[in-house]
Amino acid sequence: MSNSKLTIGMPAGSLANPTRGGNLIKLLEDSGFKTSGYEAGGPSVFKTVNFLYGWDGRPQEFSSQLALEELDVAIAGDDWIEERILEFKLEYNTQIDLQRVLPLNRGGVKLVGIVKGDTELDTTEAYLNDLTEKQDLIVVATEMPYLALNWLRGVLQKIDRLDEFNDFSVQKYKSPSKIKKGVLIYETWGKTESKVLNGGADLGLEITQSGSAIKNYGLKILETVYTSQTSIWINPTLKNNEEKCELLNMFLLNIYGSINAENKVLVTFNVPNTHREIIENYLNENNLFADEPTMSVGKTYTVYNIQVDTSGSKVPLAMVRYQLAKLGATNIDTLPIQSSIQSLEAIKF
Repeated sequence: MSNSKLTIGMPAGSLANPTRGGNLIKLLEDSGFKTSGYEAGGPSVFKTVNFLYGWDGRPQEFSSQLALEELDVAIAGDDWIEERILEFKLEYNTQIDLQRVLPLNRGGVKLVGIVKGDTELDTTEAYLNDLTEKQDLIVVATEMPYLALNWLRGVLQKIDRLDEFNDFSVQKYKSPSKIKKGVLIYETWGKTESKVLNGGADLGLEITQSGSAIKNYGLKILETVYTSQTSIWINPTLKNNEEKCELLNMFLLNIYGSINAENKVLVTFNVPNTHREIIENYLNENNLFADEPTMSVGKTYTVYNIQVDTSGSKVPLAMVRYQLAKLGATNIDTLPIQSSIQSLEAIKF
């Protein structure tokens, strides 16, 4: 192995909390990348490997760092990556090309457009069409100003009002408007619902998981604008570095293995060879193996190993074990799976 290191953007905030953010710390540990210091705010150190370097930071900054190749890899919410990409495009006329290489199936949120609950109009198109007839400024409150701006510009284009409302300004909440006509985005530090409810903005783009806070404020959701989860992102230029690309493949494959193992257990059991046909028919009918069951055939008994999904399989794990026992299986053991990797093809990007 060479002396190359892969620099990983380690997100501060909820993802660094062992009990929040889908427990990123445990995912890394199960993948073979145990960290030290990350949960305490850094500096983050990968204790068991010397080819990964942790760069502690805010996911809001990772797009810029990836673009500058200050980071090789970043772990961040898709929304924050997209927010910065759009900021560079809309504010600075600069294109950033980044690539999402592995979703982590955690940290899922939605960005939704919200208005006052007594609004009779049910779509963003109808709402903006009405609003642009009445006033020159469309005022928006959000923590994600450029995602909001991109959303509204798209809708304005659909209703043929973008040319008229093409100017925009992203500012701190209630600072004097820099434009006379167009889209005024107030970048806030949260509580977007309160600002919309109390007339501080015409509409908002809110980050939500369940929508319960929006409902509590009596607001209406016009549409879901963006769905996001925590993912691993890279600058595609990394692929030009053969050594770092090899490290990236290794990193992704092991992370994938741990994600793929979540909610899965390994069930092992013995079956008299006289019962093999009936057992294999049961396994086949219930899709309890992939291409063929894993087994070790002995003189009088065969040992089977099958993976069972505990989260929502057609046949619950408890029923699988019971039915196997009824069909003649013995010594039925259930083992946790820390990693499950089918092949290198799993992380093609």
